[in-house]
Amino acid sequence: MNPAQSASTSPWPIFGIASLATFLVSIDSTILYAAFNNITASFPQANPGSVSWVMNAYTIVYATCLIPAGGIADKFGRKKVFMYGVGLFVLASFLCGIAPNIYLLIAARVAQALGAALLGPSSLSLILEAFPHSKRSQVISAWGAVGALAAAIGPASGSFIVDTMGWEWAFFVNIPVGAYCLLKGVRALHESGNSRTHVRFDAVGMGLIILSVSLLTTCIIEFKSGQLSLAQIFLMMSLGLSGLLAFVLWCRNTADPLIDLGLFRNRTYSFVNMAALLFSISFATMFFSFFFFMTNIWHYSLPKAGLAITPGPLIVIPVAIISGKIASRWGHKHILVYGCMLFALSAIWYLKIPGLNPNYLVDWLPGQLITGAAIGMVMPALSAAAVHDLPKKDYAMGTAINQAIRQMGTVIGVAVTVALLVHPYLQLEDFHKLYQFQIGLVLATALLVTQVDTKPKNERP
Repeated sequence: MNPAQSASTSPWPIFGIASLATFLVSIDSTILYAAFNNITASFPQANPGSVSWVMNAYTIVYATCLIPAGGIADKFGRKKVFMYGVGLFVLASFLCGIAPNIYLLIAARVAQALGAALLGPSSLSLILEAFPHSKRSQVISAWGAVGALAAAIGPASGSFIVDTMGWEWAFFVNIPVGAYCLLKGVRALHESGNSRTHVRFDAVGMGLIILSVSLLTTCIIEFKSGQLSLAQIFLMMSLGLSGLLAFVLWCRNTADPLIDLGLFRNRTYSFVNMAALLFSISFATMFFSFFFFMTNIWHYSLPKAGLAITPGPLIVIPVAIISGKIASRWGHKHILVYGCMLFALSAIWYLKIPGLNPNYLVDWLPGQLITGAAIGMVMPALSAAAVHDLPKKDYAMGTAINQAIRQMGTVIGVAVTVALLVHPYLQLEDFHKLYQFQIGLVLATALLVTQVDTKPKNERP
């Protein structure tokens, strides 16, 4: 705990403010899944592929900037960086809401991503600094449950906001909550950090990763659109893969790389991050596709679709808390493996059960409950397992890399969903392809997490 705090001072107000700001970032993305079609309709000159960059440009920049942001928070003060991040996020949210065209909206989303990147690692670092080591797994699980709460509230509230007031209010709702965090944070948060921390601001590495992921994402989105030739797609894919290879070589050979590859010498950390990438792709395709299924196959209104999707995320919260307590005693491996199997079962349910005729209680709700339980077991456990064995000095960096990898998975998941589901003649078979894709990914994730070892030291052989 921060020495500046009295021993009698409760750390929970710090948890509340930092988690509320993280809640803003989480719910913002959830609402945008519901707003996709409305944004497309507002900008007739923009095709669905370009509208997808409202989400993907944000996510790529956010993921890339998370890593230097962790070092910035440690060096210049976690409270200070957190407050600047919240302020920028709120200002950019306002600019998103008043954007007159798709290009300025994407530019404002990039600014919003910078704010989110600053507040993300600093918020978790503030929380970890406030609680003793013995409470780490439980606190991180509770922090993950806040994200789950955002996912629970996002579909219903976001769909209602977008349908009644317009997509602009998906951004305007951030302003009062962000202002509250700023006002409360001035007094409740305590500064912490390490002025000797060296900030990894690697412009070359950041440029390589942004360019590579953008090229690969464009390949996925445009593969079935017919707007690019196969030769153009092959060239872009080759450049994207070459860029990723160049990024790895750069990080291995430069003196101050964006990513410290030394962290990946930790076996658990390496396997958790590979698993996080695959599971994030699967999760993004699942969550985004729900809106397409409800509105295009069952022809639900947007608010009704949002309500229909809500039960799954609500289940995440209690499952995440219970799973965190179990993991703190016996480790994360079994929680992760069983959670992946449960997620595969939910994808099999959607593949086999729901048909063209709406039957929500029998055909859809059970799948939602299975999905919610699976996510509650896997997502917070991946976050906790990633930092479990890292030394305290690597909290911010290790967390930032893990979050960045998960965000890259989200980018790929959104791109795959847009490629498979955004076309005029959407059929049930299109969803079946996506569910099969999810099953394959999550089974691969289950294999990866068998290598995770986070048992308490007195329980290890």
